Amino acid sequence: MEIKQREKQTDVVQAFFQHQYPNANVTVGYVTIPAGERLPKEGTTAHHEQEYSYVLKGSLKGESGKEPYEINAGEFSYIPAGEPHWCVNEGQEAVELVYAMVETK
Repeated sequence: MEIKQREKQTDVVQAFFQHQYPNANVTVGYVTIPAGERLPKEGTTAHHEQEYSYVLKGSLKGESGKEPYEINAGEFSYIPAGEPHWCVNEGQEAVELVYAMVETK
């Protein structure tokens, strides 16, 4: 087993586990999205990896694959690889979530 310290990537995203398996690359991390913050700031983003998220605190609204969504504390989300998406924290408190990015080979 490999244990790593948290590596701060941005003010919002922290990856704390990355591993390359024979058939997949996996990154697990933690995100804090301040009140009023939109990710990305404009437009959409997309990843080569499948994105799995679990919201620990707060709620997010957004769009994934041109479909609107809302996700709240205690709920999971899945965004397929390559799907354009964005989210916004319209609440008064920061949203906290954990995520796993999985890229299959």
